[in-house]
Amino acid sequence: MALRGRPTPQPEHGEDRPRFKDRAAEEYANPEANPFVRSHREFGHPLLPASEAWKWHGRWPELFEREAPLWLEIGCGNGFFLRDVAMAHPEANLVGIEIRYKRTVICAKKLTKAGVNNAVICRYHAAFLDDLFEEGSLERIFVNHPDPWPKERHEKNRLISRWFLEDVVRLLKPGGVFQLKSDFPPNVERVEALLTSDGEDNPAPRLPLRITGMSEDIARDGAPWPDDVLTNYQQKMAVRGKRVLGIELIRE
Repeated sequence: MALRGRPTPQPEHGEDRPRFKDRAAEEYANPEANPFVRSHREFGHPLLPASEAWKWHGRWPELFEREAPLWLEIGCGNGFFLRDVAMAHPEANLVGIEIRYKRTVICAKKLTKAGVNNAVICRYHAAFLDDLFEEGSLERIFVNHPDPWPKERHEKNRLISRWFLEDVVRLLKPGGVFQLKSDFPPNVERVEALLTSDGEDNPAPRLPLRITGMSEDIARDGAPWPDDVLTNYQQKMAVRGKRVLGIELIRE
């Protein structure tokens, strides 16, 4: 069964991968309406289309040609954060996922121009992380500015949810870290309650995640982790005078 609130149907564990089915350009009614549907497949390394990304499940060291801590960014946007973190942490292998075709190409261009060789960008859906990663294989997960979906009827579209935190628990190693930044306060403020509820005020088993720091305004008080890497969106919010919140949790 699909987990509560999960935005896309989830087959039971054990079924063949991939669970996220991508479509080729020719399968769209108007394949030329979005030229990036085709061009993102033709870009090559460091861009992995969905039809290729899932094949590296359990094999990421082969792709990067080395053993190193595996970090994940979900929702890379235009790639500023992924590029900058990869450059600041050459000791880690980074995988970014982004669902929008155009953004995957923009992100790949940034990585290529910067000469980054320890990061790749995949077109993939965040509801299907099991396609890409083994349990307990990630040492760090980043989420920056997920879509707010502020109306209650949009609950099923929200990334910050019980089902997502269950995925975080499953994929992080013990001692692994989850970091979230958002300019939409409920995205951060609801995390603590989701550790012991299903998102609809019903009690649920406590998730083995411990909050290690929280900031209600990163620009004013600093991030709840050292050496914060600014996102492009974070800088835009500062110009508008809007606060960005942050929270860090560790996998127990």
